[in-house]
Amino acid sequence: MADAMFNCVVNPAPAESQVVPLFFDNYLAMIKGSPGSQMFRHFYAEVSGQKTDILQDGELSCAFFASGILRLFDLIKEGHCTVSGTVKDLENSGWYLISAPRPGAVLVWEPIIDGNGATHAHIGFALGDNQAVSNNSFTKTPTVHHLTFNEENSLPKRKITAVYWHDKLNNQDSVSPSPAC
Repeated sequence: MADAMFNCVVNPAPAESQVVPLFFDNYLAMIKGSPGSQMFRHFYAEVSGQKTDILQDGELSCAFFASGILRLFDLIKEGHCTVSGTVKDLENSGWYLISAPRPGAVLVWEPIIDGNGATHAHIGFALGDNQAVSNNSFTKTPTVHHLTFNEENSLPKRKITAVYWHDKLNNQDSVSPSPAC
């Protein structure tokens, strides 16, 4: 595969074996395997001359988490630390809006105002069965949760404002970028 990010070689591979990684299966497995991961908690930048963890020890890591997985699978051009930057990259990378969540879709939730008065949008992935995975600002790691963070008075706690899909996810038997084994 000419555009593969990785080269997969199984050692030892019998001469008659052909290893064909499955793109969608690997993509969804990485999303499902992410809960509890500490790897998205920190991103350092110089802010006003000071080294700063702009993700605040994982409290603001949703875009870094989502864009990290999307970038690893070559579904966007860059990693991001903001929802707006991730959404812009999605739209410039062939993602489009669909009407309902399906496993692997990227979800954007309505912004909320935190205890300090700051407004935060939110981004993550649909898993199916009314579940999603996104960064949890309290555990500071990706967490599985209800699509709308449950309901209050039969209304979603947090409304989904956009559901994005990419055609590379349509053929669930398609070949994935292959990791070097």
